[in-house]
Amino acid sequence: MAIQAILNAAIEKKASDIHLIAGRPKTVRLDGKLVSLDDQPLTGEDIFALAREVTTEEQRKKVEEVGGIDFGFSYEGKARFRVSCFKQQGTYAMVLRQLPNRFYSFEDLGLPKQLIEYLSRPRGLILVTGPTGSGKTTSLATMLNYINENQYRHIITAEDPIEFVHTHKRGIVTQREVGEDVPSFSEAVIKALRQDPDVMLIGEMRDISTMEACIRAAETGHLVFSTLHTTGAARTVDRIIDVFPPNQQEQVRVQLAATLVAVISQTLLPRMDSKGRIAAFEIMIATPAIRNLIREGKTYQITSELQMGTRHGMKALDDHLKELYDDNIISYDDMIDAAQDPKDLAARVTQPGGKTRQK
Repeated sequence: MAIQAILNAAIEKKASDIHLIAGRPKTVRLDGKLVSLDDQPLTGEDIFALAREVTTEEQRKKVEEVGGIDFGFSYEGKARFRVSCFKQQGTYAMVLRQLPNRFYSFEDLGLPKQLIEYLSRPRGLILVTGPTGSGKTTSLATMLNYINENQYRHIITAEDPIEFVHTHKRGIVTQREVGEDVPSFSEAVIKALRQDPDVMLIGEMRDISTMEACIRAAETGHLVFSTLHTTGAARTVDRIIDVFPPNQQEQVRVQLAATLVAVISQTLLPRMDSKGRIAAFEIMIATPAIRNLIREGKTYQITSELQMGTRHGMKALDDHLKELYDDNIISYDDMIDAAQDPKDLAARVTQPGGKTRQK
């Protein structure tokens, strides 16, 4: 099977990922589950032949030198794929993530419209967090596309690799790929400050230097977007602060309290009412009360503040999970598995069979 047939099958089935690995049939991930496309295990030679169809000689040379490479490509106007091509047990392997070929609206994703007003802020830090495969990139693309369509601003992105390709609309969009156009995320932020940016997207705050650069950029008059692999607003704030040495943490708390605009934490869950998955969100808006909690190191009180901040568009993850369960969109088990506080949430809902579980 040529790579085109595999890509077409993934697009037709609306698979999120394609797995090509020796000893296993061609496999896709459908609604979170791995499903084989046939019963013929691939060989190392098969995968190398497939890899040759989507990689350049220079990319294959890099795989041999460093063990792997990440890149993206568009396929016949149907979809865009993010590819991880790597070596394992002496053979090639590939995982291809299918990306939407269009931008979604806030309604499509279930993001509250109140977030739109924060996208016109002249400065600050907006974080989208969640585990791998939770839709962070799609949510960020939706927000950047809204800014691009509605505001005259210069947007600079640093991504590894570039996933959604933005064309110039009302805004100007400059997209830089880490490893190709710029050596690192932190370097991308530093260089971007000399390129007259209004809005910056840093694909991931994966180290202390990138975190420092993002916070500094938000302080100096830019709206900065980035991601972290954390769940929940309080854990996100704690994660950033804990990365820094103890003697810097107080200063970082003050900086975060001043610059943070919003934290959007999300996870994807299988739907019960139809095919596909749905996002459950936790939305934290940096109100004066939230800023005080961050400054005073009382992040454990953030969840309570979220539950009282619905007028600002805030929502606790467990509250959203309960809404989805009450509407028969997700299952009880999936709700509990995704909860921040499973025991508390279990005590608040009716289990299948009509019983309310007590603590």
